[in-house]
Amino acid sequence: MKKEVAVGIDIGGTNTDFGIVDKEGNCISNSSIKTDKFKDAPAFVEALSEKIKLQIKLLKGEFRVKGVGVGAPNGNYFTGNIEFAPNLKWKGVIHLADLLGKRMKLPVVLTNDANAAAIGEMYYGAAKGMKHFIVITIGTGLGSGIVVNGELLYGHDGFAGELGHTIVYPEGRMCGCGRKGCLETYVSSTGIKRTVIEMLNNTNEPSILRNFNETTLTSKKIFSAAQKNDKIALDAFEFTGKILGMKLADAIAFSSPEAIILFGGLVKAGKYIFIPTKKYMEYYLLPIFRNKVKLLPSALKNENAAVLGAAALVWTHQKK
Repeated sequence: MKKEVAVGIDIGGTNTDFGIVDKEGNCISNSSIKTDKFKDAPAFVEALSEKIKLQIKLLKGEFRVKGVGVGAPNGNYFTGNIEFAPNLKWKGVIHLADLLGKRMKLPVVLTNDANAAAIGEMYYGAAKGMKHFIVITIGTGLGSGIVVNGELLYGHDGFAGELGHTIVYPEGRMCGCGRKGCLETYVSSTGIKRTVIEMLNNTNEPSILRNFNETTLTSKKIFSAAQKNDKIALDAFEFTGKILGMKLADAIAFSSPEAIILFGGLVKAGKYIFIPTKKYMEYYLLPIFRNKVKLLPSALKNENAAVLGAAALVWTHQKK
């Protein structure tokens, strides 16, 4: 009997990663394509499907492809559409699952990238055996996938779980969504960069980070400076962890999860983000929740994490 596999696709604003994954979470093959070089979604889908078909052909009939899972910004599980994604150059509503399904001749299931990460953690990663948990994805922005009683929380329209767009400060930083003070403007790779720039402008504190400008400064360089005990970098992680911890305390109050799992580029800073986040999360929690909720890093393989999460959509969707 041929082994069953799924195609996992992670659509980002710059790159789209994809691969063929088995039920044990082994990525049999993977590749990528530039998202932003295509003028419209149909051209992108045509090029992407051809590359995936080539990968499937190279399997030489050894596996049976059960379907395609897609994680995408503003992806709606109910409709299969990408709807008004601010980080994609194609605007409006994109009927991506329908377009891809017709090209691939396979069933396609789509959700947003944070929900795909949550399913990946439940199927392959840190949330194995858990029925109540939250995954927070921290990259350019901040996304969240909320799982209650073993099921993703989608809400009535497919867009539940936008913790990145809950408000921290009503008159705070301008967000790409058009409002002010959203969580992701403070807790993200772009958010911590904005924090460092503000700190550098408001103090004379010596810092390695003064060697960079707004264009060359990155969260990776902030992490590197923190490892060298740079005070500005350490203060920036402390501030970022405080805000994240405070908002996680709010999330725990309404969903009482067993664990919160952090996923994404900024999470690679390790103790510099985990220690302050855990400290302030516990501080702001209601007493009935203190010391009950685990704060964990993702257990998915870094190089294929988003692809694994997207592929896991196929297996969980089949069970319904």
